[in-house]
Amino acid sequence: METLQKDRFTSLDLNLSIWERVFTVAPLVIIGTKEDKGYNLAPKHMATPLGFGNYFGFVCTPRHGTYDNVKENGEFTVSFPKPDQIITTSLSASPRKDNISKSQGIVEALPIVKANSMDAPLIKHAYLYLECELYIIIDGFDHNSIITGMVKAAYIDKDYLRISERDEQEQLYKHPLLAYIAPGRFAKVSDTFNFPFPKDFKK
Repeated sequence: METLQKDRFTSLDLNLSIWERVFTVAPLVIIGTKEDKGYNLAPKHMATPLGFGNYFGFVCTPRHGTYDNVKENGEFTVSFPKPDQIITTSLSASPRKDNISKSQGIVEALPIVKANSMDAPLIKHAYLYLECELYIIIDGFDHNSIITGMVKAAYIDKDYLRISERDEQEQLYKHPLLAYIAPGRFAKVSDTFNFPFPKDFKK
């Protein structure tokens, strides 16, 4: 086995965030929580299913309201926005003001609906919704934590539901997905291909 050819690559300084020096593809979701007498919404791209069961997790910092809200109420929602909802997604990241709650200043101005099984908001017209009960919070990733939840309810736009009789490439072309290209860019994913799994591959 050959050794990595250092003349082809640049060594990254680990005293700085390596994730600011390279583009990576990530999902982009909006986490909804109950906050005092109102609500909070926060976009997250460090978010993922946890295994193949009904678990979902995202990275958050204890310095943000989302962390305290989940810890206090024990639940959160996840909205998967469509590409044409990028402005709504961006606005949900607006910082709160000292003299007005984020719920009053931002959340109430956005198109939202209430979750069915909990008192938390969802972004209207997203393609996938998860309603999650807090499972465990893992602290200690410098100033960040991983918040995990067990999915208690899930709803999907029928246009995005995978059905064996439907051509997947055509489905995604007509109903594209939103991806976050970290740091600071986004993409509409509509041109997709079958992955070349090895023969007899099993997950």
